[in-house]
Amino acid sequence: MKKVKYYYDTENLAYRKIKPKKGQRLGVIALFLLASGLFGFLCFVILINTPFFETPKDRLQAREIENMKINYAILNKKMDQVDEVLENVAERDNNLYRVYFNSSPIPEEQRKAGFGGVNRYKALEGYDNSELVVSTTKRVDVISKELVIQSKSLDEILKLAKEKEKLLVAIPAIQPVKNEDLKQMASGFGYRSDPFTKIRKFHAGMDFSAKTGTPIYATGDGVVDRADNTASGYGNHIVIRHGFGYETLYGHLSKYKVRAGQRVKRGDVIGYVGSTGRSEAPHLHYEVHKNGEVVNPLNFYYGNISAAEYAAISKLANQENQSLD
Repeated sequence: MKKVKYYYDTENLAYRKIKPKKGQRLGVIALFLLASGLFGFLCFVILINTPFFETPKDRLQAREIENMKINYAILNKKMDQVDEVLENVAERDNNLYRVYFNSSPIPEEQRKAGFGGVNRYKALEGYDNSELVVSTTKRVDVISKELVIQSKSLDEILKLAKEKEKLLVAIPAIQPVKNEDLKQMASGFGYRSDPFTKIRKFHAGMDFSAKTGTPIYATGDGVVDRADNTASGYGNHIVIRHGFGYETLYGHLSKYKVRAGQRVKRGDVIGYVGSTGRSEAPHLHYEVHKNGEVVNPLNFYYGNISAAEYAAISKLANQENQSLD
């Protein structure tokens, strides 16, 4: 039962009932309803942020987050494997391929370098799992950069290999006359007695004594630069440019089998032994030039003779006898 309130009327000297105003009653009701609503909203917020109350949507999101964490863990394991493979390739690249082709290794800090400057991962920050996402993204970026560096390195190695292959076939590595066709090694590289003046002078090549018409072979791949008799003393001669600074000369030929501008391979017959020009007897005068300087042809006969044959030729070539031209 609602309590009745009274007040003392001093004019009439009597107690009278207090009658609440209609607006005041409405205000009290409104205040009560507002307080009740605020209290209810506060309880709702507290309730939904406790683990004791989960909506189906919350449970779905929680499962998705766990799946994401598992997928990131799997991704990181795969990146560990990629890292291991890349390290093995980089080790072979630096310590095998680049050593073989005499090329400088790629520094480790260059291979493993990150990305400086602005923060590339700012958009990934501020989330519950930002640390995991950012660290994984950084690893992907570093591995991608390593792959680009290694790919460029292998392209360079491939180019070096192709150049090495060209170099190996360009080096004048065989005798220009076969051993079975030789009468003798007439004269070697160095100071020899001139057959005409009998004066000791420098002999810039080697003389292979053989019958007229004996085949002469290109000692390395290259392009015929000259096949004529315009150079004094050499008679009919051939000059082959092999590239990489190598050039060979074949003098006193009886006839040619190639022409200027023709590409030849090591072992191709390019002409025949003769005694044209300043020559005392049928033979081939053979010279090797490297970067414009004459070098001893004896240093290059590793392509078609044995060690014993090389020793015998070396002994004969080093004798200071008389040359044939």
